[in-house]
Amino acid sequence: MGKVVLVTGVARNLGARFAAEIAADPGVDRVVGVDLQPPAAELPAKVHVAMVDLRRPAVARVIAEHDVDTVVHLNVSATGHGGRAAVKETNVIGTMQLLGACQKAPGVRRLVVKSTTAVYGSAPRDPAVFGERMQPKDLPAGGFAKDAAEVEGYVRGFARRRPDVAVTVLRFANIVGPAGDTPLAAYFALPLLPTVLGFDPRLQFVHEDDAVEVLRRSALDPRPGTSNTGTFNVAGDGVLLLSQCARRLGRPTVPLLRPALGVVAGLVRQTRLADMSHEQLQLLTHGRVVDTSQLRGTFGYTPAFSTAEAFADFAAAQRTGLLPPERLTAVTDRIAGLLGDTPRTDPPTDRRTGPSRTRS
Repeated sequence: MGKVVLVTGVARNLGARFAAEIAADPGVDRVVGVDLQPPAAELPAKVHVAMVDLRRPAVARVIAEHDVDTVVHLNVSATGHGGRAAVKETNVIGTMQLLGACQKAPGVRRLVVKSTTAVYGSAPRDPAVFGERMQPKDLPAGGFAKDAAEVEGYVRGFARRRPDVAVTVLRFANIVGPAGDTPLAAYFALPLLPTVLGFDPRLQFVHEDDAVEVLRRSALDPRPGTSNTGTFNVAGDGVLLLSQCARRLGRPTVPLLRPALGVVAGLVRQTRLADMSHEQLQLLTHGRVVDTSQLRGTFGYTPAFSTAEAFADFAAAQRTGLLPPERLTAVTDRIAGLLGDTPRTDPPTDRRTGPSRTRS
């Protein structure tokens, strides 16, 4: 008999893509997609969609009804319906309910959990590169990063209680691609990119195709000589500076003092163009880089896209999908009025302008 895989978060692009991908594997008999909202894309007939709220115990019934042996938890996200409180409930309470259901299901043999490199935080005293065993200098104070850290704590507890279950935690860098729907993708879609004066942070990205492939390999039996259990950082090779990202997008930047950037972030949230949270402001100030040697060595996968290539694919789609002119003009006028000045544009070269506090 083949695997029966339960996938949470199928209403989102990543969840829908993964469900379709894993359903095509000959070693998988059935895929059960779980979400509170219907998937935006049509899924293969092999995927059964159950409209279930993870915050409710009903997920246990779904696992038992379909004899699920593999659970892939993708419904841990920075955004969602109902505001920040509802998102936190889905991330944390939903994960607790799911793990409780898995613990009581003797047939469950594999658990894969989508996490984020945001658990390392972004602070001025951070190391140049984070490895999986390293702890952040400052624990996340709130937002998605804190949710993910709590989720990982519950997953570690589950692994101790069910040592017979193979557990994989994937800490993804910012996922980008033509269908990018993350808060950072929304930031890069702004007509003007507010930045922190004096800082040019280093950023890493992982292409959505690589994210789906890593998830697929995590859900299946490992290849000979590799292991897909444990915690793995997932990111493309190399880094990009924020200024390089802006130039590749052709976006003008607006360097601001940090307090002013907080004001602009509030304005952006009010216009619903992007959700610039505190943790995202920290990332845009200090950046974050992680080591991926465990992904390549132990896990046995080298991303097909480097950080620069992943961002280039995202940028190519952005150039044909800019905001409508009337919205662009309105936002530009509001930000310019707030600043009382005309925004500056980076020169079309890779030369760093102004002081930077990034590390080599």
